[in-house]
Amino acid sequence: MQDLLKSSRAFSGYSVSDIPEALAFYRDTLGLEVSESNGLLTLHLAGGNEVLLYPKQHHTAATFTVLNFPVESVDDAVDALAKRGVRFEHYDEPDLKTDAKGVCRASGGPVIAWFRDPAGNILSVLEAD
Repeated sequence: MQDLLKSSRAFSGYSVSDIPEALAFYRDTLGLEVSESNGLLTLHLAGGNEVLLYPKQHHTAATFTVLNFPVESVDDAVDALAKRGVRFEHYDEPDLKTDAKGVCRASGGPVIAWFRDPAGNILSVLEAD
């Protein structure tokens, strides 16, 4: 019984406030493959991974990163996404600082930049090793 979930094709999910707005953002702005069924969205990501987006009437955006996109170059990804209208978060805290583009280059972690979907959920692009 302890291996019950070991072979399960688990997936992650999070809520959004508006399914049509989320569909436009994830499909058109981010360029992801997205399917819609029964009022839910499924993001079809590289490697066969999927993320379920579901509507929530009283949605509250996550205060943590819900989805990370490893990329070869965060600078290139930020430039390309900014041209598509994505706005990157800027932080100026003692342990978290970003540059003018919204890129964090702190030692001890990957080069990373955070942005929000239309529902306010936090996503990131980070440099893959």
